[in-house]
Amino acid sequence: MNFIVNLLISLPARIASYFSWVGPLIARLVVGYVFMLSGWTKLNNLPVMIERFTEWGIPAPKILTPFVSGVECFGGAMLILGLITRIPAAMLAVVMIVAIKSAKWGDVDSLETLLGFEEATYFAVFLWLAIAGPGAASLDYLLLRATGRDERKT
Repeated sequence: MNFIVNLLISLPARIASYFSWVGPLIARLVVGYVFMLSGWTKLNNLPVMIERFTEWGIPAPKILTPFVSGVECFGGAMLILGLITRIPAAMLAVVMIVAIKSAKWGDVDSLETLLGFEEATYFAVFLWLAIAGPGAASLDYLLLRATGRDERKT
């Protein structure tokens, strides 16, 4: 039994520990890029986006449309850099909850449908980044090291 546990659990865990920085980096780059571009597009088409926010029943669309678009654009850029990662990740997780509730909720007929939305996947990634942090390949990590702080204690 020990041989099987070592072979199938311990060995892969030891190998993966050398690459623990890759997962958060790839996640940040992918969702950061997608949301930076999405936010930029929305910021450059505010009248159309304000109409959509109004149709979706989002309150104060003239205020919230540029705010959410800015969160997506600049939050995405911050995720790419790994700069104060947990804050934009948390904000974008909330944006995904609102997006599902306002624009997709009428289409939900099962858990499978809900979890099939790309917004649900984005929510999961943003929540993970908000909790786990950006990883070692980030400006956050460099700033913590420069100030003598241990990332695991923050």
